[in-house]
Amino acid sequence: MSLIDQLHRLLDAGLADVTGSSPAELAACVAALPDEPQCVLAVHPELATARQLAPLLRRDDKPGFVVDDMVDLEQFVPIEGLALPDRPLYLVREPDRGDDMRNWSPNEALPAILERGRTPLTIHEGISWLLQEPKVLEPNHCFMTIGSRKPTGDTLDARTPAIWISGGTGRDGTARRRAPKIGWCWAGNRHTWLGFASARHRTPVN
Repeated sequence: MSLIDQLHRLLDAGLADVTGSSPAELAACVAALPDEPQCVLAVHPELATARQLAPLLRRDDKPGFVVDDMVDLEQFVPIEGLALPDRPLYLVREPDRGDDMRNWSPNEALPAILERGRTPLTIHEGISWLLQEPKVLEPNHCFMTIGSRKPTGDTLDARTPAIWISGGTGRDGTARRRAPKIGWCWAGNRHTWLGFASARHRTPVN
C-alpha cells in the first residue's frame, strides 16, 4: 500500500481530528518520507497519545478501547535503546506479529527479537499497524508491544502493553465484545494467543 493510501486511511479514521492537525499538514509530513515497500506509516507519540489513537481502531464496526485499569498508559514510553525518528509520522519496515513466539513471556521474547536483528514495536506502532491492516488482529492471534514500558525508578513496571480482541466479559462490558482492546500482561507470564510484534527497522534514521 502506498504512503498516500496509508495517509488516506489515517485521515478516514480521524487522525486529523484527534491531533488537531490539518490534512494538508499531515500530507506534508508524509511527503517528506521515502515511499519504501513493506512499510507502515507510524504515528509518533508526540503527535497523538495511544489513548487518543485507540478509538480509531475498528473491528466488526466497534471502536477500540483502553482497559479501565490502565490509567497510566501515557507513562509507557520506548524502552532503552529504542530511538524513534524525530518526525510526527515515520515508517516501520516489515512488521510481523511474532506468532512463532506465542506462549513465550515478554522477558523471553525481547532478547530473541534483538538477536534476529529486529526491534519490538511500541504500543503506538502496534496501533498504527492495525489502522492500516485491521485483519492482522485475529482471534487467538494477537500481539504484545513490548517496545513500550513504564520506567519506575531504576527498574521497569512489571506490565507490558498488548493488543487483543475483547471477549466482552468483566469490566469490558458486552457492548465491547469483539472490539480491539489495549491492555497489558505481566512481563514474566506466557500467553498462547499473544505473539510479539516487531519490525526490521524504522525510517528515517535520525
